[in-house]
Amino acid sequence: MGLSHEIANDLLNIKAVQIRPDDYFTWASGIRSPIYCDNRLTMSYPEIRDKIAGAFVQMIETMDRKPDVIAGCATAGIPHAAWVADKLDLPMVYVRSKPKGHGKGNQIEGKLESGQHAVVIEDLISTGGSCIEAVKALQQEGVHVIGVLAIFTYGLEKSRELFSEAALDYKTITNYDDILRLLKRDGMINENESEELKAWRDGL
Repeated sequence: MGLSHEIANDLLNIKAVQIRPDDYFTWASGIRSPIYCDNRLTMSYPEIRDKIAGAFVQMIETMDRKPDVIAGCATAGIPHAAWVADKLDLPMVYVRSKPKGHGKGNQIEGKLESGQHAVVIEDLISTGGSCIEAVKALQQEGVHVIGVLAIFTYGLEKSRELFSEAALDYKTITNYDDILRLLKRDGMINENESEELKAWRDGL
């Protein structure tokens, strides 16, 4: 079993993935979806969160350029960024969706220096919009973002377009298709339901 398959299985086991074909979820982007992946639940499972951090480290170790700092997207990417930074003994920062409305008004928390190279950690990628906004905030501080890593992607065409427009590379540990294969394997969905879920994704 590959790591993508294994972590997809972990997400299903802790019920991080929910399906509601008759009562769609609404994402922050406004998209209505029959399936929802709540990776925040992984925080409560030490063995799984450690496995995820280890997978991120493996991905970073294959990069041609190594990061000077790990950046987490607020809020769900923050804990995973912290665990990765700890494993790599690297500094960590996190990026809010917008500048704080009080105090120093920071959008980025932690110490950054212009010219540093950063890897951005996110829990999942749907359209990719919020993650790309975090990347832009880092770039405005003179930071070179060398990659975006996430636990899961729905594989939407919109996300591919946005990342391409931003000239950004992104990789995920697991993905929507792996989840569907496991749901079908475990009898949680049948072949028709699997095709319907694929059609929903491909139709966005």
